Amino acid sequence: MDARGALTVANLGVLDYDAALAMQSEMLAARIDGRVGDTMLMMEHPHVFTLGRGADEGFIVSNTETVPVRRVSRGGQVTYHGPGQLIGYPILKLEGRDRDVTKYLRCLETAMIDALAKFGIDAGRREKMTGVWVGGRKIASIGIGIRRWTTWHGFALNVSTDLSYFDSIVPCGIEGCRMTSVCEITNRAVSVREFAETMRESFARVFNYDEIILAGASTPELMASDG
Repeated sequence: MDARGALTVANLGVLDYDAALAMQSEMLAARIDGRVGDTMLMMEHPHVFTLGRGADEGFIVSNTETVPVRRVSRGGQVTYHGPGQLIGYPILKLEGRDRDVTKYLRCLETAMIDALAKFGIDAGRREKMTGVWVGGRKIASIGIGIRRWTTWHGFALNVSTDLSYFDSIVPCGIEGCRMTSVCEITNRAVSVREFAETMRESFARVFNYDEIILAGASTPELMASDG
């Protein structure tokens, strides 16, 4: 990625999916209009299944009465979000040579692979697939949206996630896909907050930001942080 200035990062704790989507929409409009700079929203969600544009509802095979389902304007098939999973929603303006969707996806993967390496996890890509894998199991999923070359939606990385919820879906529409987590691989307790601190550093390094600015948890504070 070309050199960038500052990245504002907000750690929002546990946030309802609908509230997070509304915040993303507001921040996306603000970034397109130039009222804020590049921003990363980091959080966890309560249990929810999400379907991307044109995703097949048949990939939700059970449990629909206990876990809410949302169809949203991101790419990709079905995935699960829940406690113990780090969610990252980058609201970035892609300019110049960075206006390349494939390049953006690969950089997201690289940032997660780099962060996982800091925890001793040897993660990588799988040919012709999006996301991050550890051996034969998937540890992180990506589903993005881009409007006027400004990104939203993003990635979900399993830190201490209850992986049994993935049994109710065909993750990412990949038959036979099995999921894993940081805690399962390392066999030790790792919190989402601990991993998020490493992830933001890896993200800033891969995306070539000069500075990280930590913001408050509300949208007005995020908008004010750009000055």
